[in-house]
Parts: sequence; C-alpha cells; structure tokens
Amino acid sequence: MQELLYLEIPTPDTVSVSKWLQTDFVVENGQKLITPDGLRLRSAVQSPTSGDVELSIFVWSVQRTTYLKVFRWGDEPFPGERGILQSLTQEIRGRFPNCYPELPVIDARNSIFAELEPYYPLTVKYFQKMSNGEYHLNRAYWWEQRWREGVRNPQKPRQVVFYQGNSQETSPVLSPAASPEYDLIYIGGALGSIHAAVMAKLGYKVLLVERLPFGKMNREWNISRDEIQSLINLGLLTNAELAEIISREYKDGFNKFFDGNNPATLKSSVLHTPTVLNIALDSERLLALCGQKLQAAGGDIWDETEFSQVNISSTQVAINVKHLPTGNERQVSGRLLIDAMGTASPIAWQLNGGRAFDSVCPTVGAVIEKGFEPGVWDSEYGDVLYSHGDISRGRQLIWELFPGGGEELTIYLFHYHEVNEQNPGSLLEMYEDFFTILPEYRRCDLDKLVWRKPTFGYIPGHFSVDSSDRTIAVDRLISIGDAASLQSPLVFTGFGSLVRNLDRLTTLLNIALKHDLLSQQHLNKIRAYQSNVAVMWLFSKGMMVPTGKFIAPQMINSMLNTFFGLLTDETPEVTDNFIKDRCDWFTFNRLALKAAMKNPALLLWIWQLAGWRDLLRWLGNYVSFARHALVSLILGTWFPQFLKWNQSWLENRFPGLWLQLLVINYAISTGRPRLPPALR
Repeated sequence: MQELLYLEIPTPDTVSVSKWLQTDFVVENGQKLITPDGLRLRSAVQSPTSGDVELSIFVWSVQRTTYLKVFRWGDEPFPGERGILQSLTQEIRGRFPNCYPELPVIDARNSIFAELEPYYPLTVKYFQKMSNGEYHLNRAYWWEQRWREGVRNPQKPRQVVFYQGNSQETSPVLSPAASPEYDLIYIGGALGSIHAAVMAKLGYKVLLVERLPFGKMNREWNISRDEIQSLINLGLLTNAELAEIISREYKDGFNKFFDGNNPATLKSSVLHTPTVLNIALDSERLLALCGQKLQAAGGDIWDETEFSQVNISSTQVAINVKHLPTGNERQVSGRLLIDAMGTASPIAWQLNGGRAFDSVCPTVGAVIEKGFEPGVWDSEYGDVLYSHGDISRGRQLIWELFPGGGEELTIYLFHYHEVNEQNPGSLLEMYEDFFTILPEYRRCDLDKLVWRKPTFGYIPGHFSVDSSDRTIAVDRLISIGDAASLQSPLVFTGFGSLVRNLDRLTTLLNIALKHDLLSQQHLNKIRAYQSNVAVMWLFSKGMMVPTGKFIAPQMINSMLNTFFGLLTDETPEVTDNFIKDRCDWFTFNRLALKAAMKNPALLLWIWQLAGWRDLLRWLGNYVSFARHALVSLILGTWFPQFLKWNQSWLENRFPGLWLQLLVINYAISTGRPRLPPALR
C-alpha cells in the first residue's frame, strides 16, 4: 500500500464531497466500487506480476474541514495513474474552491443573536450561555467590522489626526485651553492603563480614555515570572499585590504540533517550556489595581468614552471624545497623546496609510469555569502551542490552554494570517470553528461546560526591515502596544511585548517629557524594536497560507515540528531565550543551519509561502540583525558605564543627544540571552 495523494478540501460539507466523488467524478479506465467514505478504483487490466491493482479514494472530516487521500493497493502503478490524480485534483479544486465568507449585514435594531444565528448557530448558542453574552457578541461583530474596513480601505483611512496651521488637515472644531490640562492622555484602557499608571506614579498628570467600562476586556494574560518582575522593579506593584493577581502558576508547559502525516524525520517530541507563559494573571484585577494607582497619583479615567479626533498644535493636543451612555461630547487638552487602541486604532491606520499591519492573528476563545470531566486536563500544566490537525480551510489552527484559579481553564484558538483585502480574517468564522472542534481538542460536552466569558481579538504584526520603517509617532502623538505592532512571532501578543519593554518605554518617554522632546523626530525613537525579533518574522510568515493558494496540508506542521524538534535537543536556557525574544545572532544562525540540514525542503517551502519580494525584505532584516550584533559586541562592554558616568552633564546640556544615546543603550541591551543561573 502506498499513499499517492493528500488534499485539504476547504469545506465542512464532507458528505457533498463524498457524493461528488461517487457520482460526478469520471474515470474512464477503471471500475468504480462505492465505499462508505468514497470509492475504490479497480483496474480492468490485471498485472501479470502483481495481480489486481486498486486505488482507494476516501474522505474524512476534522477541524470543520474535509480531507482526501488516495492509496494504491499493489506494487505497480495503476493504469493512467498520474492522469487520474491530476484530474482529481483539478476537478475537486474547481468544485470546492477556497471560500472567504463576508461578514453578514445585520439590523442593529434587532437582537444580534437573532441576526447571526442563521450564519453562526453554535456561536450564538454558547454566547447566550455567557454573562453579558449579547454585549460581547456585539463587540466581536464591531471589532471584525472595523478590522475589515481598515484592511479594505487602507489608502483612504478615516482621518482622525488633524494639524493646526494646515488648511487641508485642520479640524473645524478647536478651542483648546490656554495651557494643557494633562501631561499625558491615553486612548485605550487595557495595555494603556499599565503604562499610564507607571507614568502617573512618576508625577505626570494623566488622563485615561476607554471605550468600554474600565477594567473589562476580552483577553486574559499569561506571562512568566521573570518578565512580570518588571512591574515590581518599576514600582507599579508590590510583591503582595503581584501575589493577589496571580490566578495560577503551573509546573510545565507543552508545545506539540500534529505530525500524523509527516515523514519520520519530521516528527518531534513534546517541547517542555516550564517558564514560558506559566503565570496566569487575573487581568481584571490587574487593570483595577492600575486604575486605583493612577487615580491615587492624581490621574483621571473617562470610561465608556469614545475617541473622535485629535487636533495637534505646536504646544499641545486637543482631543474630542464622546461619552457613549449620554452622547455628550467633550474636548480636553494635553502635552502628549498616547494611542493604545490596538488594531482598531484609526490613528495607526492613518499614520501608516496602506501599510498599517502586515499580518494578524485572529484569536478567539473563552474562559471556562468548570465542566470538564476529571482526567481531561491537569491544571498544573499548560498547553502553550498545540495543533491537532493539518491546514484547515487555508489556515493552520493552533490551540493554547492556560489553567486559572480553581477548575478554570482559558482556551484560545488562533492562526497566523497575511492581511489580504479578499480575506481579511474573521473572528466569527473562527468562533464557529472553536465551538465545533473544541471536543476534538479536549474531550468535553459543550453543554456541560460553564462559560464565564469570551476572549477574542486581532493581534497584529508588522514586518519591520529596520527600526525606522514604521511610523509610530508624529508631533505630540505616539503609539504603544498593538497599535504600534509590538509583537513576537511565537508568543504573539502585545501584552508580553509591552511588559518586556516597559522599562525602556517608560524611561525614554520620561526623558522626552522632562525636556519637551515631543517632536516626531524624537518620539519615533521611543519604540520597542528588536532586530532579533524582526528577523524572526520569516518564522511567522512560514505559518501563513497565502490567500487563494493551496499547499500541502502537512507543510506548516512539518516546519513547526522541524524548529521545535531542534529546540527539544537544546538546553532549557536556549529554548527560553529563543521563545522570549532573546535569541542572539550566533544561536539564530546555528539553529537555522541545523533546521536546513534536518529538512532540506524547508527553504523551498519558505520560498513558496513568502515569495521572492518578502525574502528580499527578510535579507534586509538579516543584514540589520548582523550589523546590530556587531555594534552590540563593540559597545556592550563599556557603553552603559560611559552613560552612567556622563549622565549629569550630557542630559542637562544636550537632552536630545542624551535621548539618542539612551535609545542606543537599550537597543544593545534589550533582547540579550540570559545566562544559566550557575554562570550569572
């Protein structure tokens, strides 16, 4: 028996595919024998050496997707075998093409449950079981609608940033106070609240504007203990407060990708990562603490308030906002505006025109209080990255599972996705997948689960060639978090990136405010760019199926097993550094060469997925990474001490130069590998 063909057919309607095979697919040189899941083709000509030769064609369903395989029974080729396989592939692609459903148009006067039930029945059913489910489903619909609009109209984004003195871009509404009312105005209350609380504790007058009720969010956060320590080092949290917001600290995390269709050389063992995302935080408690500390330091919070526009002058910014419950509009002024609105940020879309984001992870999931049978999952462990099947309707689906307090589990489903106008990426389609295939991932009865809340969002990525090719700031305005596309290709979230870089962003912004260095020239330097993270974008690119294309269903799992299989042979320190954005130039090259030797087809696959243009862009990344490694080698041993000795006179006499020197210092020190404890 020999496998001849393996196809992913992008439809959940496996019955229709089977019927098409049995009735419409025509083979002239063989006898069709119908089977429950497909057919057998028996040759009319018997081989003198091996007897009867048959082809077995069958389909099955997993991940709301249909798959097809063809096996040959016999040692010799079936008559016309190559032509049959080519014809089968071509005809099935024509009959069951890629399909990218549009977001349904709904009547806002009706219940969103009634409007969406014909399209997403399971999503509606289980959102109805959640507290405030209608509100959450409305928010998911709004977020997808906003995302699609941004992707499809990148050249004409909604203008929300205006400049005083420019007749073409000046808002007709501008009556700011004589002097700014606040030093800092944050728009966005999730990641923004953490940064805002730190800056308020430094003595700045801070206003936080949040569209939702403050402290409510559709995400849960996981992080490692060494990373969350930065919140203590910066004085935001005490050790006791940190203990209060930790829901669970698990013993180990698992990373495993489906390899049932991989050759033996591309199968891998489970990768253990006990110090990656192993702390589950009570995100709402953390936000509440940040809000309390912000207000205790003299700051203000305006929640349920939507940002409308900002008008920038040479001395201040004037922000127009609307209080959603009452419809009342207000204007407030500040020295600096910080955009923390994430992927829905109209500011990020306007500043970067047609290239706000290159990639995205549509992510859905839920916090489940209880309901899994004993033995399904041990809450002392986490599932960091896991796939239970191959490419599903043009996406490689990946699971995450993180235990919380008690029996609580937070489960996510996501995929890496190249932003495309025809196929922007859908949250609601993903939710229908989530509720359909969750029992395939972890044995359960969905109706017995107690659903606490949904977790969803678009997590963006930007492929930076160097530290200056993305605009994150203009005069008196800067973006942080997901709005600035701070991301990692493995632990793909703005929260981890923000926390890892919080000291860097806070220190640099403090210098800029202290010395009034609030021009675009200076603010654009305050970013969390790392050359070792930028060079890794090819890794995430290799997990994206190009829109409209079909690739071997097992290809992405094979690549993931190649890389993670290498990490299983490395020390825990190398693995930890690699996943937490601390991989150095030598380690990167060593692992890349080992991967190419282990799987020579890897380069061809990446070429197929990325294309020559993106490979050329990546070469620019690699050159920048190598140059950065050389500069770090030259400056790393003496430059930090030089700054310490010369801070007093340099900062006072040349504040702009001092800011630039600090930027360089962070660039050469951030992302360095951590040594094993015995060598520290």
